[in-house]
Amino acid sequence: MSGNSSSLTVHDKTIDFPVKSGTIGPDVIDISKLYGQTGAFTYDPGFTSTAACESKITYIDGDAGVLLYRGYPIEQLAEHGDFLETCYLLLYGELPTGPQKADFVYRVTHHTMVHDQMNRFFQGFRRDAHPMAIMVASVGALSAFYHDSTDIHDANQRMVAQIRMIAKMPTLAACAYKYHIGQPFIYPMNSLDYTSNFLQMCFAVPCEEYKVNPILARALDRIFILHADHEQNASTSTVRLAGSSGANPFACIAAGIACLWGPAHGGANEAALKMLAEIGHPENVAKYVAKAKDKNDPFRLMGFGHRVYKNYDPRARIMQKTTHEVLSELGIKDDPLLDVAMELEQLALKDDYFIEKKLYPNIDFYSGITLKAMGFPTSMFTVLFALARTVGWIAQWMEMIEDPSQKIGRPRQLYTGAAQRDYPTIAQRS
Repeated sequence: MSGNSSSLTVHDKTIDFPVKSGTIGPDVIDISKLYGQTGAFTYDPGFTSTAACESKITYIDGDAGVLLYRGYPIEQLAEHGDFLETCYLLLYGELPTGPQKADFVYRVTHHTMVHDQMNRFFQGFRRDAHPMAIMVASVGALSAFYHDSTDIHDANQRMVAQIRMIAKMPTLAACAYKYHIGQPFIYPMNSLDYTSNFLQMCFAVPCEEYKVNPILARALDRIFILHADHEQNASTSTVRLAGSSGANPFACIAAGIACLWGPAHGGANEAALKMLAEIGHPENVAKYVAKAKDKNDPFRLMGFGHRVYKNYDPRARIMQKTTHEVLSELGIKDDPLLDVAMELEQLALKDDYFIEKKLYPNIDFYSGITLKAMGFPTSMFTVLFALARTVGWIAQWMEMIEDPSQKIGRPRQLYTGAAQRDYPTIAQRS
């Protein structure tokens, strides 16, 4: 690589490819004309060395432990901002002024109700349906109820769709939860802020008054901020890929939710809680840590380390503080699962093995503990993740739609199957 180009020799033919530089981060080699000039593809399973798009939304430096939304450090946004302000930032590129924020909050607040006919839609599910199954279906079904915001070529319809999804996602998530536990749906209240409204839709019942705990509301709002976007992860890439075909925005977000459902992605905090349950008691922590260090033992610690962050996950540091605030507010002192988590946290932060390998507790470790303490069952964890990530998906989808260089996604392959052969009659087959 030299200057603003990089040379590659394929089949004795040397080709120069342009090198592009971003605002920050590694340079990228533009190989979009590689096949046309050489007849060869690149091979990159998981696309871990491939930039599929140009984006101005989120930046991650995994080695330094940095996460920026539109240039703003996640720590500052979580400490000083709120979720809807973060939504505005991700969507429009700048933090809102006072009037802009008031207008945005008003529009979101007054779109939180869903079409009343969707009540019958929910009744089509089995009583024990997983909330994520309900979310995939109900979000996709929004396109059947809101025909006036599915034309992706109409800027106003795209704007209406993005407001609708941010506003209605908490309502759908709360409905999925209420249906799952057999309680009646609770309608949204315009007098409450975004996160408080979600908590009352989840935990209020018609027979008594429910007062939202402001400490819990602020903690959940911070969780939403931390999960709002995370660059080109699997679910975001799924949304972009679905959107590249021209699919309507509701279908694209439903595709993202389906991808997020996977245990290697959005289900990691649930897996961390299952691990804590397996450990069972604080006295067993040392034994299980020894098992995790043993290469011949199949046991693995969940909620430690991160594929992208090779240093401390910046979101985990914020989440750690939030977790302890919630536990203190709720006065939880005798939950064996939380006792195990706290013991494991203390051991991991001091143990040389964890420090050398940089296996710090990640955001999934802390968020699972926090959500459990708040009263959410593990089946709802990924739903809450989807609720928070919706704005990131929409921002990425909007950016892709408005990028004239984007084409329909079409990854290539290394074919290793049978070569061309002739069809044998059934009598010729042995």
